Amino acid sequence: MSDQEQGAAASADNGDQDDDGPLDPQTERALNFVDMLLEKMDMDAEVTLAPDDGEGSADEIRLEIEGPDAGRVIGKRGMVLEAIQYLTTRIAHKPGEPRKHIAVDAEGYRARHEDQLAEMARKLARRVATEGKVITFDPMSARDRRVVHMALKEITDVRTESHGEGPDRRVQIIPVKGGAGPASGASGAASGARED
Repeated sequence: MSDQEQGAAASADNGDQDDDGPLDPQTERALNFVDMLLEKMDMDAEVTLAPDDGEGSADEIRLEIEGPDAGRVIGKRGMVLEAIQYLTTRIAHKPGEPRKHIAVDAEGYRARHEDQLAEMARKLARRVATEGKVITFDPMSARDRRVVHMALKEITDVRTESHGEGPDRRVQIIPVKGGAGPASGASGAASGARED
């Protein structure tokens, strides 16, 4: 381990504790890795645990990147941030440990994106329930699919399913009542979604 990596590990061990005491190993590895990555990228930014705002769950590690270069960490359409989250997940998870979901955000980008996506999903779900037609989103990341599934899990008039493989995987919102199957030749429902 280099001097820089040891310094990052020491700062995480000394200062980054939650109200319940020391951090669990996955959280420590995630914080240390993102801190080291930001340093290697020569970014003027810091990573911290996101404050508990009631949005997260017990099996989630939420990291927030802040600082003058935090906007650069996002990348075009969040692609750099998505890559950082993927790598952090691979580093933090070790065999035999219960897996925690890792979310990495910068300047609230992901939170805003997820709020907008969840709101669009709820609007489309109301439309599906009213019209009885299936709506299919364009392919999206696993994180975005999860946002849609979670946003609609309490709505009893519709259900969601993921279909496809790899980067072509997409979510469908399907009516529960009325038994309306997919309609052919329907036009697009919204940006990122279409009727089937």
